[in-house]
Amino acid sequence: MNVDKKSLPASRMAITVTLPWSEWQKEIDHAAEGMAKNVKLPGFRKGKVPKDVVEQRFGREAILAEAAEHAVGHSYPKVLNQEKIEAIGHPAVDLKNFKEGEDLVYVVETDVMPEVTLSDWKKAVKKINQEADKNPVTVTDSEVDEELKRISEMRAPLITVARGAKEGDTVLVDFTVMQDGVVIEGGKSENHPLVLGSNTFIPGFEDEVIDMEAGEEKTFTLSFPAEYHAKHLAGRDAQFTVVVRAVQEKQAPELNDEFAKTVGNFETLTALRENIHTGILEEQKAKTKEERRTKILDALLEGVSFEYPESLVLEEENRMLREFASQAEMMGIVFADYLTRMGKTEEEVKKEWTPQAKKRIGAELVLQAVAKDADIKPSAEEIEEEMNKTMQYYKNVEEAEKKIDLPRLYAVIQEQLQNRKTLEYLEEVK
Repeated sequence: MNVDKKSLPASRMAITVTLPWSEWQKEIDHAAEGMAKNVKLPGFRKGKVPKDVVEQRFGREAILAEAAEHAVGHSYPKVLNQEKIEAIGHPAVDLKNFKEGEDLVYVVETDVMPEVTLSDWKKAVKKINQEADKNPVTVTDSEVDEELKRISEMRAPLITVARGAKEGDTVLVDFTVMQDGVVIEGGKSENHPLVLGSNTFIPGFEDEVIDMEAGEEKTFTLSFPAEYHAKHLAGRDAQFTVVVRAVQEKQAPELNDEFAKTVGNFETLTALRENIHTGILEEQKAKTKEERRTKILDALLEGVSFEYPESLVLEEENRMLREFASQAEMMGIVFADYLTRMGKTEEEVKKEWTPQAKKRIGAELVLQAVAKDADIKPSAEEIEEEMNKTMQYYKNVEEAEKKIDLPRLYAVIQEQLQNRKTLEYLEEVK
């Protein structure tokens, strides 16, 4: 078997394979047998048509073409293994010659994983780590005070007050919105709770409610924003009539040991403050770690140049699209409706995400390059431990094997662990 490789733009490769007649002629009988199993001819049971009848029916060239495809299917994986080619995506196969008695010649064009040659990255990564070490994460008392205040406000009861409404108050209002003397769709509500300062209504509405007291009625005109989601209202004036039914303010509880007990399993306010301190500290550590890792990955990518395979970029864009759609649905947003409101198609959204998709691919590739350079590999025991965490949700191994692709799960976990170990290794470069 002779193999000739040619690099193409966009991380593609043309692989020309020449297979001697002595190697691929054995595929002819297999091809004829396969065609005989699937053909139905009068006078013969399905699958029992003799090979000579198949040849008469379809012709020798059709059998040779089928045999050539069989030969490609059997030889191509061997070519990739022999030549150490990391092909990705769906290859395009062109049969150049499959004449009887002659060598089989075919050309495969496929995307291949780009070769990543790391630049002298250690100096930049050292600097990032040293700067991070100089600025350890700390939590101030004022940050704890701010969080404690937020918690107390969340638990503060609403008390009805006899005064004009001010920012921060919750007001219960009846409102009617009209255009040309007609109430617009969704333009009427009673006892509607509105937090002044939340900016949940169109600009100007809350300003009109400020200083209004319970029982007071007011009519005013406002314009809907030009970019308002309801196109038939965008940029148009409307008449608003508002009646304030109640003005309520939050009365924050006193911050003491009794308050701490209402928040959770805390006997004292000091214990609650310590818990808040720990929570903020862990959150900031996680944020700082993420920021450091982003800087490290950017440093690794700087100076590295490679072409992104189209199939890899498309796969990443589709993954991002699925992630976004899933997050939208968790918030009760139908992704198709979101696209309609944005006036965009899936393809347009993916095109906008191409730079981000390439950055994610690049980060993955440089991490793999560092792992290879530093010989970082998770052990079989570590991978199995992570797999067991997934499989514990199934009754037994048999059920897990039916419902999940175990080899695929193994590969995904292996990659995740390798990336994690590589990032930890990079964080220790000093």
